[in-house]
Amino acid sequence: MLTSAVTESAMTSAVTPAAASPATPAAQARTLLLNASMEPLCIVSVHRAVLLMMCGKATVLETDGRMLHSAHVEMPLPVVISLTRYVHVPMRRPVPPTRRTVLQRDSHRCAYCGGGADTVDHVHPRSKGGRHEWTNVVAACVRCNHRKADRLLHELGWELPFTPRAPRWSIAFGSGAVRADPLWAAYVAA
Repeated sequence: MLTSAVTESAMTSAVTPAAASPATPAAQARTLLLNASMEPLCIVSVHRAVLLMMCGKATVLETDGRMLHSAHVEMPLPVVISLTRYVHVPMRRPVPPTRRTVLQRDSHRCAYCGGGADTVDHVHPRSKGGRHEWTNVVAACVRCNHRKADRLLHELGWELPFTPRAPRWSIAFGSGAVRADPLWAAYVAA
């Protein structure tokens, strides 16, 4: 078991990455922090994650196989950690359906043809009473958006391959979700 006697300043100079891959060096790696209830809280730096682990406030759930070394301690590079005690989090603001967040939710894929998307479309057009909300907005390519125009899907004979819904991630994951680690998928579902 790691001791909590190591101070933050000693931790900063003592822990160094052992084998960092060129794609994501350990110094630039990020760690997903979960509450004790397994609810995603935020994305933290590896430095902060190691401090939480060494103080006994968090445990490692996922690692990518790389190791961190110091003079007396060797530990896995944390990719997902969980707090040992539950932390009450006040109600978070819902994420608004903006162009960026809709494209993020739909992984930049057109809901109609499956190609690359660079714009958004209202499934039920606003000109026909459709609202600008998560359940009515999808990512679309310019070609499909232009072809659909202000018509309903059944008028064109089109169907959506999924039911649009609000994402589960919060504003805290907005920028981090773009570069999300594949090991996070089981903990953060869009």
